[in-house]
Amino acid sequence: MSAPVYPVAAGQPILILKEGTSRSKGRDAMRKNILAAKTVAEIVKSSLGPKGMDKMLVDSLGDVVITNDGATMLKEMEIEHPAAKMMVEVAKAQDAEVGDGTTSVVVFAGSLLDKAEELIDKDVHPTVIVEGYKKAAEKALEVLNSIAKKIDPNDDEILKKLAETSMISKLVAADKEYLAELAVKAVRHVMHEEDGKIKIDLDDIKIEKKQGGSIRDTIFVDGIVLDKEVVHSNMPRRVEGAKIALINAPLEIKKTEFDARINIANPEQLKLFIEEERRLLKEMVDKIVSTGANVVICQKGIDDIAQHYLAKAGILAVRRVKQSDMEKISKATGARIVNSIEELSKADLGASKVVEERKIEEDKFVFIEGCTKARSVTILVRGGNERVVDEVDRSLRDALSVVRDALLKPAIVAGGGAPEAEVAKEIRKWAAKLSGREQLAAMAFADALEAIPLTLAENAGLDTIDIDVKLKAAHNSGQKWAGIDVFKGSVEDMMEQNVIEPLLVKEQLIKAATEVASMILRIDDVIAASKLKEEKGGKGGAGESGPEDFGD
Repeated sequence: MSAPVYPVAAGQPILILKEGTSRSKGRDAMRKNILAAKTVAEIVKSSLGPKGMDKMLVDSLGDVVITNDGATMLKEMEIEHPAAKMMVEVAKAQDAEVGDGTTSVVVFAGSLLDKAEELIDKDVHPTVIVEGYKKAAEKALEVLNSIAKKIDPNDDEILKKLAETSMISKLVAADKEYLAELAVKAVRHVMHEEDGKIKIDLDDIKIEKKQGGSIRDTIFVDGIVLDKEVVHSNMPRRVEGAKIALINAPLEIKKTEFDARINIANPEQLKLFIEEERRLLKEMVDKIVSTGANVVICQKGIDDIAQHYLAKAGILAVRRVKQSDMEKISKATGARIVNSIEELSKADLGASKVVEERKIEEDKFVFIEGCTKARSVTILVRGGNERVVDEVDRSLRDALSVVRDALLKPAIVAGGGAPEAEVAKEIRKWAAKLSGREQLAAMAFADALEAIPLTLAENAGLDTIDIDVKLKAAHNSGQKWAGIDVFKGSVEDMMEQNVIEPLLVKEQLIKAATEVASMILRIDDVIAASKLKEEKGGKGGAGESGPEDFGD
């Protein structure tokens, strides 16, 4: 680690950087950044594919997460190095954009940096490598689009197979067919057309979790499930032909905005005061009853007296419902959220076939189901324990994402590393026409792409050299969908095996990994400020501050 820069003028050193700042530059800085990023790729590498291993992550509070989802792993790890953090960001971006391929994107980015390091050692300038990678990525996207198979967006069977492929490497693999069906049904419900374009907002699919039962007890509800119970014991527990009022206002007497004191001199005054309060609350309830509502969902509190009157009117009421749930109920039932009781009218009510309180394990839930044009739905996830439920939740989100991706861009490619191997072959052919050192960078890009099928083979305990030879031979003989079947331990036609992925996921993978690798390769100077001093008795103690040492 080199010291801060002190230029000397007339024998007097001039302080440029703050005392305690560390600096590494040139090849040294580049190597440290590449090493940090490659280390992150190595961590997640062993979890790629159906035979990949899971990671157990324990945080400082002792909370445990068991997963093989790349983005979740990296999110849970407290990574310090700035270059390594960029790898975390690329996994998060992949997850946010397409919801799948988070492990693959990190493995590919790590492989790109590994191959770049070999070229840097041969005196190829990083800028040349970045330029070569950029051109190779454009070619890769072109090849992917030319080999991709168009699909019919109305074909639910294809969508189910896509969802199954996304879950094949997860803990829920044994129940993938069942969960895939739920995922397709949920996405179909929230899909709608706007200005001639398909719109799918996955936030409209609520995933409610409840520990207990088995994964197969997970259900789809064409409406909303609330983790709430009916507020009063005398209220009905089931309402058929529900007319639902959504109220974002308290069914309580408002407190004054300033401190006020009321002097009550005798019992009569107290009685009048209480009766007036009752009258006001009864007026509120009468207003709700007059609209024909038989279910009230309130975002705020409901006074005990108001609860009594609502119960007398045979109205089912739920209170303190989250804003996000209110919006979902509105989309599911067609109800309009009103901000004051005075505004409520018959036209604001939503409808559903049934609203019912049900007990699951020891907890009560309110089900609003049978919504005819439900634009918001719920999947109630079950599982043997908390870890299983969390992993089912993550797996379902991946499945929902790939179904959405295929509907937004109805084109698919095979899985099992087949598209990567085919693109690598085509890039090698195309790179032969490039001049100078960019050709070396393009060839390195092709080699990096092959890291994905080879990692799949490695994680399945197969001989990677043997598989590599067979895979290249298959693609050179025109088998564009030849990939690694980890269950058979051989090279197979993955399209025939129904292992398929959305084209959108592969496109995002290539774009994101190339961008992050290029960004890391362009850094040749790391200037790190010293850490802030800690309070005595805190972490490290006062006086232990020094330069933040990235890479040593």
